[in-house]
Amino acid sequence: MYNVLFIVSRSVFWELQDNYLPLWLTLDYLSDVIYICDMFFSSRTGYLEEGLLVTNTTKLRKNYFKGTNFKMDVISIIPTDVFYVLTGINTPELRFNRIVKFNRVLEFFDRTATRTSFTNIFRILNLVLYILIIIHWNACIYFAISHAIGFGSDGWVYGNLSIPENQPLTRKYIYSFYWSTLTLTTIGETPQPDRDIEYLFVVVDFLIGVLIFATIVGNVGSMITNMNATRAEFQQKMDGVKQYMEFRKVSKELEQRVIKWFDYLWINKQSLNEEEVLSALPDKLKAEIAIHVHLDTLKRVALFQDCEPGLLVELVLKLKLQVFSPVDYICRKGDIGKEMYIVKRGQLGVVSDDGKTTFATLSEGSVFGEISILNIAGNKNGNRRTANIRSVGYSDLFCLSKDDLWEVLNQYPDAKKILIDKGKKILKKDNLLDEDLMEKMEQQQETTEQKLERIESGLDTLQTRFARLLADFNSTQQKLKQRITRVEKTVPKDLDTLSTGSFLDT
Repeated sequence: MYNVLFIVSRSVFWELQDNYLPLWLTLDYLSDVIYICDMFFSSRTGYLEEGLLVTNTTKLRKNYFKGTNFKMDVISIIPTDVFYVLTGINTPELRFNRIVKFNRVLEFFDRTATRTSFTNIFRILNLVLYILIIIHWNACIYFAISHAIGFGSDGWVYGNLSIPENQPLTRKYIYSFYWSTLTLTTIGETPQPDRDIEYLFVVVDFLIGVLIFATIVGNVGSMITNMNATRAEFQQKMDGVKQYMEFRKVSKELEQRVIKWFDYLWINKQSLNEEEVLSALPDKLKAEIAIHVHLDTLKRVALFQDCEPGLLVELVLKLKLQVFSPVDYICRKGDIGKEMYIVKRGQLGVVSDDGKTTFATLSEGSVFGEISILNIAGNKNGNRRTANIRSVGYSDLFCLSKDDLWEVLNQYPDAKKILIDKGKKILKKDNLLDEDLMEKMEQQQETTEQKLERIESGLDTLQTRFARLLADFNSTQQKLKQRITRVEKTVPKDLDTLSTGSFLDT
């Protein structure tokens, strides 16, 4: 960036070069040292080969020497300064080849944009920086053309009648930068050109300005759209629900509750569809993210403590976040238990049937409904809810359905047995387990399982026999085809022999 900005300006504004020569020489050769160090680091930067990181020094050097970056690095470090002997030390334009290294700046911006959490803001700043660099270069070219034509020789060049010729360096640069900005942004109000070269330069500047303006409008518009994409999608869903409620003549009270629920989702950043957002990731990474986000929450459930890691990972992927509004009932007494809940945020009240009395309050980390989804034989409640649970304010709950739980448990039979035993102990402790009924149901369940095993065994036997019959049929069919082929080959020969013998006899 130092070379991109200052080599051009030092070549044009000679006062800048003359007044600070020791500083420029120091910075020039310091940047050369950094260039050489960068070449060394680039020759030792790893790359992927067949998915593996290559760290062999010889291979790294060969890969670097083959690439385009090496050629550009060599061009940028050519010691053109030796020509100072012929031209004098005040000719920084001999170092223009250092600007070729600008590709590393582009690489830096590209990598930073992928790593930062503020991608859109960084891209806008990046775009502004590019525009400022172009305006800066154009200002320097304008001043150089003015110098070549002659300061004050006409109304277009620097140093015209309205601006004295002898101005300090800051005034010269600021006016040139101002003229360049007006021209490239196509605002106009610049002095009228007088010569052909001036007209040509202004035309080229206008064309570049149109491209810059189109780039600004396109990129900034795209960035603003991306920044507001989530809000626009959320607003679209909300507007659709509003239209539906208006069409169905929903009461104003219920409509206000729905709108407040949407507001709560947006304020607490819960409007994102997690499954949709993570759909681009492979299953392994999705599992890693889910473990990081939800595993600690799942471990709070006493029933799942000390379970094998594989089971917890599978269950974590099944957790769904649900948001409840104030006075919403999560479950009612007597309902069939189809889900278990873990309180992430908010407060829930265990209330009476009429909802007027609150017996207990559940807060963050509380768990309920886990026993009802295990289908434990002998449960006196029959897998039904034993209490009315209502949200006091807005509450965020993780939900695990019975179907999802059993889908996972069927893959982990040992863990399934352990969980059911834990559930039985909890029911015994609360005196909610009918052991006689449990034994009968388990025996009946065992009988059913035995029948299923016997049917599965019979199916396996039938499949084996069918496979054997099919193999025998294919073998017999192949042998028959071979015999027919042999018969077809021998019959014509016998007929030819018979015909020749009959002719001789005749």
